[in-house]
Amino acid sequence: MKKVFSKIAVAATILLTVAGCGNGGTTASSSQSSSQASTSTSEVTSGASQQEYTDPSELKDSYDIVIVGSGGAGMAAAIQAKESGMNPVIFEKMPVAGGNTVKASAGMNASETKFQKEQGIEDSNDLFYEETLKGGGGTNDKELLRYFVDHSASAIDWLDSMGIRLNNLTTTGGMSVKRTHRPEDGSAVGEYLVDGLVRNVHEREIPLFVNADVTKINEKDGQVNGVKVTIQGEQPKDITAKAVVVATGGFGANMDMVEKYKPELKGYVSTNQAGSTGDGIKMIQELGGATVDLDQIQIHPTVQQDKAFLITEAVRGEGAILVSQEGNRFFNEMETRDKVSQAIIDLPEKSAYLIFDAGVRERVKAIDFYDEQGFVKTGDSIEALAKEIDVAPTTLKTTVEKWNKAVADKDDSEFGRTTAMDHDLSKGPFYAIKIAPGIHHTMGGVKINTNTQVLKEDGKTIPGLYAAGEVTGGLHGQNRIGGNAVADIIIFGRQAGEQSAAFAKE
Repeated sequence: MKKVFSKIAVAATILLTVAGCGNGGTTASSSQSSSQASTSTSEVTSGASQQEYTDPSELKDSYDIVIVGSGGAGMAAAIQAKESGMNPVIFEKMPVAGGNTVKASAGMNASETKFQKEQGIEDSNDLFYEETLKGGGGTNDKELLRYFVDHSASAIDWLDSMGIRLNNLTTTGGMSVKRTHRPEDGSAVGEYLVDGLVRNVHEREIPLFVNADVTKINEKDGQVNGVKVTIQGEQPKDITAKAVVVATGGFGANMDMVEKYKPELKGYVSTNQAGSTGDGIKMIQELGGATVDLDQIQIHPTVQQDKAFLITEAVRGEGAILVSQEGNRFFNEMETRDKVSQAIIDLPEKSAYLIFDAGVRERVKAIDFYDEQGFVKTGDSIEALAKEIDVAPTTLKTTVEKWNKAVADKDDSEFGRTTAMDHDLSKGPFYAIKIAPGIHHTMGGVKINTNTQVLKEDGKTIPGLYAAGEVTGGLHGQNRIGGNAVADIIIFGRQAGEQSAAFAKE
């Protein structure tokens, strides 16, 4: 199978897409994104890594299954469908594969996994369920959530079987045990996961077209039978299929949609890649598909504002604290994202600093990249760091000393933090990153059942139509737990691939 070769540094891709999202609330509309998607892949170059894409001349008129979107959910669906004996194709509207998945940082949550057991971590699916339900304010779709937790360990095994090993464990906010699975070296999960999935897509000879903008889901006699796609700006073409899987992500980069459903977020920066504009949701709505929780849009508490870059929750998960401009802690750093974000917003300056030491930096490899981008301030001592960030040295020193005592005593009497207290902050040099909340995840989307079938308002399915990942809603309720998005895309991406394959065989 012929391929078009495109040299892409994933880090460079991240920065490109962040810039596309805009800062200070600049609008990233669907039309803008479509324009960006038609950019030649040759313009996105660096020599760090190489991805292969199918030559447009290889496009066929018909496939067993069309998958719209090449993030984690889309690629997981494609691989699973192929393993189920089908001939799938992936259409990606952006110039590169990966979607928002490439920007994922913390890891993938899962319970009762072999890696937890190997490391003596006691966990259960029921505890994972209860903590996710609590984090979502009790409004999560309970059937989706039950399926999610019960299939999380097998998803870790499935990735491992393909050479994608997530055996380094940490904690995210709202979780009481280490169930966030990361690459072995502790690096951000997104680039590693996307590279592994793309490799497996190619090994299975699954065609993956980029700059392939799907604008309509076709149906005949009440059953989905393909899509209309424009590849590299050429004439639109109808591609037939026995089933369609929509994995186009959310709408966090479409500020018109964000402000429509949550006006108070006007002016916020967005961590989303430029392709996250809600296209899949709109196409499914045109077919009569139901939506749920569209007003539930998550802001992440630790976003570097100048470049709208998310600072991974693993920094706090490995021991960092948050301090105000006065140099004081002000909240439990390991609470759920909505609560930590609100605590920062309530500060006079509406921003805060992540404070950490060399030990945290050694355990979170992503910090090296943050430093390369100029986000990290450094001091040989706490007092020197305080001067770098214009905080009173004596206040910051007292704050860190008090925190170190809390770690030693395993008792945070100030704010009740009980997790991510395995290490104190005593190993110089010391570091700070200035952060504030930013738009991160759209928890609402199209309504699906546990078979990933898209539902209408009356609860009936749309035959032949499946959806997975951030394009869907209901799983996370009012607040998504860090690490659950990657689990979502893999668990339900696999399910979409399996169920669409079963439908196509009928």
